[in-house]
Amino acid sequence: MKPTRNERVEIVRTERHYLLKLPRSEPDLAFLRALRRARWDSSAYCWVIPANNDILNQIKAYFGERLDWKGQPETLRVPDEKHPANVLKVIHYHTDRLRLAFRFDDALINLVRSFPFSRWEAETRTWFVPHTETILSGLKSFCVTNGWTWEYTDALGKRTVRPKKAAEDVPNYRQVPQAYTEKLVILRYSENTRRTYVACFEEFINYYHWKPPSEISEQEIRTYMHYLVEERGISSSYQNQAINAIKFFYEKVLGGPRKVYYIERPRTEKTLPVVLSTEEVQRILAVTANLKHRCMLMTAYSGGLRVSELLNLKLKDIDSDRMLISIRGGKGGKDRVTLLSERLLGELREYYRIYHPKEYLFEGQMGGRYSSRSIQNVLHRSCRQARILKPVTMHTLRHSFATHLLESGVNLRYIQNLLGHSSPKTTEIYTHVSTRAMGTLRSPLDSLEV
Repeated sequence: MKPTRNERVEIVRTERHYLLKLPRSEPDLAFLRALRRARWDSSAYCWVIPANNDILNQIKAYFGERLDWKGQPETLRVPDEKHPANVLKVIHYHTDRLRLAFRFDDALINLVRSFPFSRWEAETRTWFVPHTETILSGLKSFCVTNGWTWEYTDALGKRTVRPKKAAEDVPNYRQVPQAYTEKLVILRYSENTRRTYVACFEEFINYYHWKPPSEISEQEIRTYMHYLVEERGISSSYQNQAINAIKFFYEKVLGGPRKVYYIERPRTEKTLPVVLSTEEVQRILAVTANLKHRCMLMTAYSGGLRVSELLNLKLKDIDSDRMLISIRGGKGGKDRVTLLSERLLGELREYYRIYHPKEYLFEGQMGGRYSSRSIQNVLHRSCRQARILKPVTMHTLRHSFATHLLESGVNLRYIQNLLGHSSPKTTEIYTHVSTRAMGTLRSPLDSLEV
């Protein structure tokens, strides 16, 4: 299909990339795929292409007058005029990052360099630092002590800038040692666990970027944990993951003593899961007009699937004879079977007739496995349309599945097997959110005559 001249191609120039949005056309897609390091971003629904003159010339030659330039985001522009003397401009352009603009000053530069993960960008002549209370306090103190003017701009209300990958945002960024990733594979850690450990350990070794990882002391590890809790405001779950990632290096990779075991673990947060009522689930499915999206949400709720299990489903995993869904290689590498709804089976047959998936049950627009972020966005959009104000995620459908089974009288042991929990204590949390027992209780306020 040859593209017509009225099919406009929106193009935005960011600091390091071109972002292209265009109607689906096989010739256009073939051209974009052939560009070096071009990639499709399913969350932003656009093509991301490195910004250099050769690629730009190819884009101009191919699309010609179809290109519709949208300019550069204003919050990323830095004024062309020279920075005024003794004025520190602080731009809060992303939740976790600050942009600093000021005229050259040795003392201020030394202060900024002392901040972890600071970065100088020569093109715009600005510094980037993490957005933490300690850093803001240090910058304000410098301005007060040295008589500088403090100018703070919160750009988040105008435009939210997606965070860059850490490797792009920090100079001389260190990757995890190859021995670390190899050990994770040898010990057969799951893909998700490997990804989490690598991300946590990368941040740790780049916090102490001037020291070899093997020379970082236990006290320095404690200092880093204090930074994560006090400055980053991380959850106890993330703190545990960071500790495990660091422990893995010193104990499994280096084979060292168990000194890291003495790092204090955070207190476990006793939170209850968010659960939807059956009416709320029905409203969400009713407003989800797209057949593929509705089938994905129905499948997650029908069998209590984790989002990774949903996205890894293949055609052969749907057993219509026994009305079961097979989960292969779930959390902990465990296989299990769960329920297949008759109503869902009818929807899946209609979905297969229209979409013809090849490998995975649910595939993305460009083929291959569907994006986790995309299905989360679908659910959030449906919740807004259904006027549901609860903080709902895909895992909420799993919690709702278990709670609704418990409220209908299903034995807790069966629910444990359907969810793939190793311990019944994990499944027992749903007894705290079930309304089956609560429905028979009466508040003492109802007995008062007021």
